[in-house]
Amino acid sequence: MAIIKPVNGISPKFGKNCFFAENATVVGDVQMGDDCSVWFNAVVRGDVHYIKIGNKVNVQDGAIIHGTYPSAPTNIGNNVTIGHSAIVHGCTVHDNVLIGMSSVVLDNAVVEEHSIVAAGAVVLENTVVKSGTIYAGVPAKKVKEFDPKKFDEEIKHVANLYVKYAGWFRE
Repeated sequence: MAIIKPVNGISPKFGKNCFFAENATVVGDVQMGDDCSVWFNAVVRGDVHYIKIGNKVNVQDGAIIHGTYPSAPTNIGNNVTIGHSAIVHGCTVHDNVLIGMSSVVLDNAVVEEHSIVAAGAVVLENTVVKSGTIYAGVPAKKVKEFDPKKFDEEIKHVANLYVKYAGWFRE
């Protein structure tokens, strides 16, 4: 059973059809939409600031979502994939985004919809990742532009796959 607990009297709230791996941790002021999944060893820690997560968001193995007291909550839109071991901290991630494996997105950064943060990238504080771009490197910089409409289906496909994968664990 996942660790799901209140902090300072505030309990996490979840939409319908969410999956939590047995060793996932979700605590405090966390609001999560429908069809989300929090995978093995992932942590969603709403203890020092709120975390709002939309629908069809997958937080993959070992990922961490947190914020900064009192200045930087974390807001995540719909159809977002947060890759294995990524850190999403005190930032805003809009709809239809892929956050790559082992990447880091820091306080007050904004990742606009239909964009990609590549595996291993470090998005520094206050950076804006523009829609239709891929950011990579340390520190992360724009490395490519793409047609957001073409990539939209791929991002939604990955989000839907994780809804499917979660279903395998419910059987």
